Amino acid sequence: MARTLIRNATVITVDPKLGDITRGDILIEGSKIAAVGQNLEAGSAEVIDATNKIAIPGFVDTHRHTWESLLRAAGPDWSLGQYFTGVRVVMGGLYTPEDNYVANLLGAYEALDGGMTTLYDWSHNNNSPEHADGVIRGLQDSGIRAVFGYGNANAEWFPPNEIPTDWADIRRVRKEHFASDDGLVTMAVAIRGPQFTTLDITEKDIRTARDIGARITIHVGDGLWGLSKPLVQMDGRGLLGSDMTYVHCNTIGDEEFALIAATGGTTSISPELEMQMGHGLPPALRMLEVGIRPSISTDVVTTVPADMFGAMRALLAGTRLMVHMKALEEKRMVEPLPLSSRDVLEFATLQGARACGLDHKTGTLTPGKEADIVLIDTNAMSLIPVNSPVSAVVEFSHIGNIDSVFVAGEARKRNGKLLGVDFPAFRRKVDATRDALFERAGAPTDGSWVVKPYQEEKNLQF
Repeated sequence: MARTLIRNATVITVDPKLGDITRGDILIEGSKIAAVGQNLEAGSAEVIDATNKIAIPGFVDTHRHTWESLLRAAGPDWSLGQYFTGVRVVMGGLYTPEDNYVANLLGAYEALDGGMTTLYDWSHNNNSPEHADGVIRGLQDSGIRAVFGYGNANAEWFPPNEIPTDWADIRRVRKEHFASDDGLVTMAVAIRGPQFTTLDITEKDIRTARDIGARITIHVGDGLWGLSKPLVQMDGRGLLGSDMTYVHCNTIGDEEFALIAATGGTTSISPELEMQMGHGLPPALRMLEVGIRPSISTDVVTTVPADMFGAMRALLAGTRLMVHMKALEEKRMVEPLPLSSRDVLEFATLQGARACGLDHKTGTLTPGKEADIVLIDTNAMSLIPVNSPVSAVVEFSHIGNIDSVFVAGEARKRNGKLLGVDFPAFRRKVDATRDALFERAGAPTDGSWVVKPYQEEKNLQF
């Protein structure tokens, strides 16, 4: 069994029992963390000198449409309605299975490079069995820990929509690829819900997902579509449960937050994307008021980078702005500040693992868990002196500060470089795939692509 000792790091375990350890060590045996402490015996282990480095659990991105990696930066100036046109009306149906594979491999590599050891792939462009297989192969080939969230085909995402979910293919994928839940890549189901399809289809989707033993994730409360009380609708049929993760939640009502809390659900918020695209105000404080500790996601690289550091900062700034503006109107000071850097780091790690149903495996640097570890190098002008390690990670670090990434004890990034990736060759493959896709769509790649908003948004009834 391979043994590695990470020596002399500042260890932020995110485990409330272990806390932070100055000049700490982490012993990896095989795929697991064997011990965390000070002055651990190395024995025959490979020793990594982590002096001036901060060790944290790997980030967990709980909601990313990874297949959209080929559309990177196409829509930073798009509204939510324009996004639906560009991604759904124009691009989604043009993807080939190979496009799905290349896009997912790209997105997974990007996640690893950014310190994300777990990625929830909210995969909602499975236009054929071959498309789904391509997505899964991309995740598996990358070496990341991932949850493949099977989320329908492109044609099933135009709201309102009454096309039934293809449960035959979902069952095939479950049987062929995920007969066990013990692999590095596991399966869940990403359903449309009452914002995008009928309540009858939603009920069948939830009950069938439970029948095959798959966790469920669903968009709720994103912009105008979220004003239709989706959680109240589902609760009316007894569908809510602790196996569900609710994404966004910006425009749901107070009673709906209470329903999530009462039924033990988890949440995923995409703060930078939500503020950019008009989903609504950051909902973290409303969640905390009812006892929900959210997870963080990056959503779509059409519009914002897949960067957990940026997402954490956006969550802090957006939440605090709301509170400060109210205080200014009331002519008072805010004390203490809402949310702390430590809260947000926990959201990006432990709470992410909980939302994926993987907190028994990852999310904290706890002996017995899988060795999903990130080392941040503080030898940078922007990080010295390190007066608060947690704040240094959350507010002052960026992807370029990531020295090492381990997934299940395997080094995926060392000395600032991804391992086993021929970047020039891979870039040529990505660019060629993108070129062919955009040519089929008749879309430019010079930044001049402008689309009209999706029209069905105007016809919604609340």
